[in-house]
Amino acid sequence: MSKKVPFETTIHVRDTCLCLHAQRAARALARRFDEALRPVGITNGQFSLLMSLNRPHPPSIAPVARLLAMDRTTLTAALKPLERRGLVVTEPDPKDRRSRLLLLTGKGHETLLAALPIWQATHASVDAEMAESLPETAQGDVQAMLVALGGSGAGRVSSGPRAGPEAA
Repeated sequence: MSKKVPFETTIHVRDTCLCLHAQRAARALARRFDEALRPVGITNGQFSLLMSLNRPHPPSIAPVARLLAMDRTTLTAALKPLERRGLVVTEPDPKDRRSRLLLLTGKGHETLLAALPIWQATHASVDAEMAESLPETAQGDVQAMLVALGGSGAGRVSSGPRAGPEAA
């Protein structure tokens, strides 16, 4: 008979696994924002992607992928439905034809304008609920944890077309 992991270990992992708890929290938040944004016809991930493109100068794929903590292939796949709906277009970079720039269309800007007050209200509601049960520093703690683990933290958005990694 093969050896099995003891059930007590399963309980320990369930109760202490940071990854599991972060995933569960992310899913709960995602469901909340998805439901709120449904009337606008976008998901929370699409809102984040559209917002990441809302810059004075269109970004290329790499800085957007870094900001959203996605690989380029996943970002390209996430862009396709937005392109089909006419919210985003990709164009060759005139300075480097091998690179593509990501641009919000007029319809993309309209969608963001419609979604923003919904996002703001939902965010305020979540903040208020969290304030009742979490210390004030919780949001900063999550961002600090991301930085400590090699993520991009708050992910500053550059207004320039070709900023370094620190601006993404």
